[in-house]
Amino acid sequence: MAKKVVTRTYSASIRNQSRVRDDLDSLGFAASKLWNVGRWTCGRIWDEIDHIPNHNELTTYLKTHERYDDLHSQSSQRVIQELAEAFNGWYGKRRNGDTKANPPGYRKHGDEHPRSTVTFKAAGFKLDTQYNRVRLSKGSNLKEYWSDFILCEYQTRPDVDLSTVENVQQVRTVWTGEEWELHFVCKVELDVAEAPGEKTVGVDLGINNFAALAYEDGHSALYPLNCLKQDDYYFSRQIAQCDDSNSEQASRLNQKKSARRTHYFHTLSKHIVERCVEEGVGTIVVGDLSGIREDHNTNESKNWGRHGNLDLHSWAFDRFTDLLEYKAEMDGITVEEASEENTSKSCSCCGRKRDANRVERGLYVCDECGTTANADVNGAENIRQKVSPSSPSLSVNRSNGWLAQPSTFLFDKETGAFAPQEQVTS
Repeated sequence: MAKKVVTRTYSASIRNQSRVRDDLDSLGFAASKLWNVGRWTCGRIWDEIDHIPNHNELTTYLKTHERYDDLHSQSSQRVIQELAEAFNGWYGKRRNGDTKANPPGYRKHGDEHPRSTVTFKAAGFKLDTQYNRVRLSKGSNLKEYWSDFILCEYQTRPDVDLSTVENVQQVRTVWTGEEWELHFVCKVELDVAEAPGEKTVGVDLGINNFAALAYEDGHSALYPLNCLKQDDYYFSRQIAQCDDSNSEQASRLNQKKSARRTHYFHTLSKHIVERCVEEGVGTIVVGDLSGIREDHNTNESKNWGRHGNLDLHSWAFDRFTDLLEYKAEMDGITVEEASEENTSKSCSCCGRKRDANRVERGLYVCDECGTTANADVNGAENIRQKVSPSSPSLSVNRSNGWLAQPSTFLFDKETGAFAPQEQVTS
C-alpha cells in the first residue's frame, strides 16, 4: 500500500437542526436572491449589447448591490461564479445551433425563494473537530447585534474523523428537501493500492462512442453512447410537453435524467478501472477536451451538426474524468491528460497526418501504410502514445486487426452494468 493525498467530500448531519434552521434558511434564501439579481443583470446586459458578463465582470458590478452583503463575501462570489458558468454553458449551446436551450432561470418556487446551497471557503468558517462544531459566517446584512456567525453541531459517519484530514477546504450547507446538512470538502491522506502494472491505455471521449480505449499490449474497446442518447431524447420530449420548463414536473424529470446519467458515469468509470486492474495498467491517458468546443484556427465554436451539438454539450466531460480519476487512484492507477491535437487525423501506426484518411464515420484508412482502424480507437491509440510511445513488439500485434475490431461494451438497463455487446438483450 502507498500513501496519497486526495480530495473527498464528506456529508454530515446537523445535530442542533432546530436551533440553526432559521439562520440557514436565511442564508439559503439570500443565495437565491443574489442569484436572481445576477440573473436579471446578465439578461439586461445581454439584451442591450449581446454580451454575457464573465465571473469577474459580474462580481465587480454586483459588489455594491445590497444583496451581495447578505452572505459572506466568498460565499457571494461563489454564487456569482456558478451563475456565470451556467450562462456560459447556455451560450455555448446557442452558438452551436441548439435553439431549444434555455438560459439559466430564476430561483423561485412561486413567490418564494428556494433554499440554495451556500459555500463557505477558508475565511468563511471555523472548524472545531474536538467538539464537532463549525462556525459559519453570516453576511453583514444578516448579522444580529450579538452574533455574526451560525454555530452548527455536526455528526459524520462513524468511519469519518475530520481531525485526521490534511485540511478542510470548503463547507457547504445543502438543503435535502427535509432538512439542512453539511458537506465538508477535504484533503485526505489515504492508503491506496500499488499500481497494478506499468502498462498504459489511451481513452478517447467522443460524440458517437462515449469512450474508446486502446491498450498498450494490443487490444481495444468501445463504449457506445446509445444509452445516454436515448435518455436525452426521451427526457427532452417529456420536458417539452410540460406546461412550464420550471414546473415541479419538469424539475422531477430533470432530476431523474441527472440521476440516470450520474449512475452511467459511475458505472462506466468503475468498469474501465476494473478492466485496467485486470490488464495490469498503471496509467490511463485521457484526451484533454478543454478546447473541444472551439476551432483553434478561427477561435469560434465548432459545428458538429445538429445532433452532434446537442450531444456534445449535454455531457459532463470533466465530471466523468473526475470520477475516473477518483476510482483509479484507489487502485494505484494514475490518470493523465494529453492534448487531442491531430489525434483523429494521424495514423497511429506510421504517423502520417491527413484529413482524408478518415473516409467515413467510424472508419480510418491510412493511404501510406494501409492500416485500417476504427477511427475512435485510432484516436485513443494516438492519445496513449503521447505518454507512452509504442514498444517494438506492438507492431506485431497490429497485424491481428485489433485496431479495426474492438470489443464493444453496452450499458444493460436491466442489470445497470456494462457487458459485452453479445450478452446485452435489446
